[in-house]
Amino acid sequence: MEGDERLLASVIDLLPLGVWIARAPGGEFVFANRTFREIMGMEARPDVAVGGYSAPYGIFGIDGRPYPEQKMPFVRALEARAIITVDDIVIHRHDGRKVNIRATARPIFAGDAISHVVIAFIDATAEIHAEEMRRESELRLRHQQRLESLGTLAAGVAHDFNNLLGSISLISSMLRMREHDPARAEDLHNIEAATESAARLTRSLLAFGRQGPLRAVRFDPGETAASVIELVRRTFDRGIQIAFEREDGLELTGDPPAIEQLLMNLAINARDAMPGGGRLGVRLSRDGAHVLIEVSDTGSGVPDAIKPRIFEPYFTTKGDRELAGRGLGLATVYGIVESHGGSIEITDVEPHGARFRVRLPIASPIAIADRIDARADGVARGRGLVLVVDDEALVRSILRRALRELGYDVLEAGDGIEALQQFEASARVDAVLMDSVMPRKGGREALIELRRLRETLPVIMMGGRIVPKEREELFALGAAGVLDKPFDVPALSRILADAIDPDQ
Repeated sequence: MEGDERLLASVIDLLPLGVWIARAPGGEFVFANRTFREIMGMEARPDVAVGGYSAPYGIFGIDGRPYPEQKMPFVRALEARAIITVDDIVIHRHDGRKVNIRATARPIFAGDAISHVVIAFIDATAEIHAEEMRRESELRLRHQQRLESLGTLAAGVAHDFNNLLGSISLISSMLRMREHDPARAEDLHNIEAATESAARLTRSLLAFGRQGPLRAVRFDPGETAASVIELVRRTFDRGIQIAFEREDGLELTGDPPAIEQLLMNLAINARDAMPGGGRLGVRLSRDGAHVLIEVSDTGSGVPDAIKPRIFEPYFTTKGDRELAGRGLGLATVYGIVESHGGSIEITDVEPHGARFRVRLPIASPIAIADRIDARADGVARGRGLVLVVDDEALVRSILRRALRELGYDVLEAGDGIEALQQFEASARVDAVLMDSVMPRKGGREALIELRRLRETLPVIMMGGRIVPKEREELFALGAAGVLDKPFDVPALSRILADAIDPDQ
């Protein structure tokens, strides 16, 4: 019999799971196998009993706090008088390693009484970490899908607003051009200024939806950051200390004003997190094939509960009194980062604070630039027949009036199909002014067919969300220019005159 017990002990010692046995109800140690010692990183403690397991064995919960003695597997098995399993234990070994374990406690009965409790457990660290990563990945995916849905909604709203703002901008600029009363001219100027302010808001919405118009050029983001830091130092409260570091020789391909806006929005966000003062850090460096932009603060940090929502438009932790004008800062940052093919993450700063880390691809060898400066000053009058193509009747009506005041005759079409019909019916069309997004036949398809009918026909594309790639494609298809809605009469007149008579 004694030999059988030794054989049984040696077999248990070789099991691939930890085994620990103690007497009930006091928890006095009886036996522990080799795998127990390997997982725990220590020998079993004969001097440890119920009520004192946590500290000697380094037993903690997943929240990082000592595991409650009343919830130990031994105690719970005694209370339940049944098999129990727990997987919320983390062993903090003396060598610094942390081990997640899954433990099963089984009471051993002697008649009606429990004589012993056997606890078997495995090292579940890899499995639990893999599950955490899977859940985190699912959360990121849901968060990304949520932001994409919000971005699509924001872009759709901004597109409709751009049509309305474009109409207001054209009407007010037309009225101001022929207004001789200084007071009324000033009122019209204020309307145009308000329209431009509203247009900036729609550009923020479009940027969040990654559908905003961006110009891509090669530039040094360090120079852009330096100008932002100079402005920040002049305007931010003196209680905020500013630290700026940048690596030389950095280059991005993108939209410098957009990157400037990104940096300013992150700086303002950091300032708002430190109402009593603190340290704002901005650092630009190269990180492999990316430019790394880090903006940190010593504020209260970003709670984990709101991190998934922090880039949503109009999401804010500020009170109602502070809400006006807020809520698009980080949403715009997110859109700019995505539009440039980058990524953004939030990390904590010890002992308190937050750090935004933006990674943007380093400069590509090709830079995109507009052929026409649609914002040139002055009004250029002209002659000829212009075909206006837009699915919004109000936009067509206002463009018709504006073009006639500039000296042009006008034909109208509500979509690409009507545009082709009108063009074929009138052989003397000198230029086409066409929206890029329309039902039935869109602007891109109509552009291809119009250029097939007459290769030298100047076609100017209009749109409220023409992204750089689409912009480049339109020029490659032969577009004579691109107008970003909303635009005013001087911009319209200049781009049209340059398209019809580029040598004037």
